[in-house]
Formats: sequence, structure tokens, C-alpha cells
Amino acid sequence: MSGNNMRDIKRRVRSVTSIEHITNAMKLVSAAKLRRAKATFENTHEYFHYVTECIEEIFNNTREIPTKYLLGDREIKTTCYVIITSNRGLAGSFNANVIKQAQAEINADWEKPYIIAVGSKGRDYFKRRDYEISGEYLSPPENISFVETRDISKPIIKLFNDGEIDEVMLIYTSFISSLEQRVKTVTLLPLDLEREPGIAPLSRPVEYEPSVEEVFNYLIPKYVEIMIYGAIVESATCEHAARRIAMENATDNATQMIDDLNLYYNRARQAAITSEITEIVSGADALK
Repeated sequence: MSGNNMRDIKRRVRSVTSIEHITNAMKLVSAAKLRRAKATFENTHEYFHYVTECIEEIFNNTREIPTKYLLGDREIKTTCYVIITSNRGLAGSFNANVIKQAQAEINADWEKPYIIAVGSKGRDYFKRRDYEISGEYLSPPENISFVETRDISKPIIKLFNDGEIDEVMLIYTSFISSLEQRVKTVTLLPLDLEREPGIAPLSRPVEYEPSVEEVFNYLIPKYVEIMIYGAIVESATCEHAARRIAMENATDNATQMIDDLNLYYNRARQAAITSEITEIVSGADALK
């Protein structure tokens, strides 16, 4: 092997070493962000069920409740898809899995969909395919506060109340563990509630002030807000977990590549030294 090839190998080793340092640093950053995001997710996740329980309690304890938000009240023609992705790549198949699931749901829809994109990756994908984006929110998911979630949910509730959409579907990545994340599809509206078996409405119903309808209509927007916020927090946790795994794999691959290149370099150097020794010995024999 020539000296030029040996220099090329050394340049590749330096290049891959630089990449290894970068991916290792990104892995450490993602691990730190994952710890913070996971703590936020665990602290908030337990409160997400309270509003749902309140809605179910009203449904089971009241004879007459508003049916506007319940399944079966209207024919489902137009669906609004809330698609949560990230703003950055280098997270393995994190964004691709969400987009693939969203595309499959949209393909099965025979009406023109409403798309609410949280994160630039999903927004860019559907824009390139000439879908109309009804709303986009491009702040990093981990920085979106519960107050900012209202900016996402209020237009959705208005569209539903005005009859422009008949269904709201939330598509995001669900956190199973630090090593496993799955895409999840949740139907936010209309609510699919059933009375618990064996439980009839109370003979003396609970009184809600100012009225059952007012309380129910107050809880539904809160339910949508909480579910969207919870999905954003969970998606951010999954993003950092996916990026940590991706960067760890990239670092391991870079380390293996460096070892292979060093092995090639040492073999080439040994071959060059052997060739030089052979030339010296041949020259010495020729002088005898």
C-alpha cells in the first residue's frame, strides 16, 4: 500500500474521531435532557386522569348530559389531526414513525383533513406534499408550557363547536421505557363514554352549579388542553430517549470504525516496512 493511501487512512481516522467526540457529547446532552424531561413527565402524568374522572363521574351520576361532545351525536366526516414531532433530526426513526402513522390515518380519510402540526418535522413533511396546515407550533416541545397549550387547543375546540370538524385525533410518541417508545393514536373528540355496568344514575342526582351543561362544557376544553399538553411532554421525553440511543449507536459505530481503520493502517505500515526490508536485502545481495 502506498504512502498516499496510508495518509488517507490517517485522515479518515482523525475525521471519524472528531465525529465520535461530537456524537458522544450529544449522547451525554440527550441523557441529561432525558432525565429532566422524564421527571416532568412523571410529575405531571398522574394528574392527567383527574379531568377524565370528573367527566366520567358526571356521565355516570347524571341522567341528562350534553351530547355535543359525545360519540354518536353527529356523523364523522372531517377529522382534525394533531401531529406531534420534533424540530430536529438525529433521533433515529422517532419522527419517521409518527409521520408514517399520521400518513396512514390521513390516507384512510376520504375528506380533506385539518392538520395541526406541533414540531417542524411533521409540518415540513406535509407541506411538501401539498397538505394544508391549519395550525403550526414550532417551539421545542420541551419548552411548550401548559399555558401555551391553550393556543393549540382553543382553535380546535372552536372548529369542533362550529361543526367544521367532527373528530379530533392526537398522534404522538408514547413513552414505554428509556429503550422503547411507540407511536400512539388517541381520539380526543368525540368522547366515547359508556355507563359503568351495574351502575344506574343516582336517584338523587348530584347537583352541579350553575348547571350540568356549564360544568361539562367547561371540562371538555380542559380535557383537550391537558391531553395535548401531556402528549407534548411525553413526546419530548421520547425524543430525548430516541436521540440518546441514536447517538450511543453512532458513537459505538465510530469507535468500531476507528479500530478497523487503525488495523488497516497497521497492516499497511507493516507491509510497507516489509517491502523496504526486502528491497534492502535484495540490494545487498546484488552487491555481492
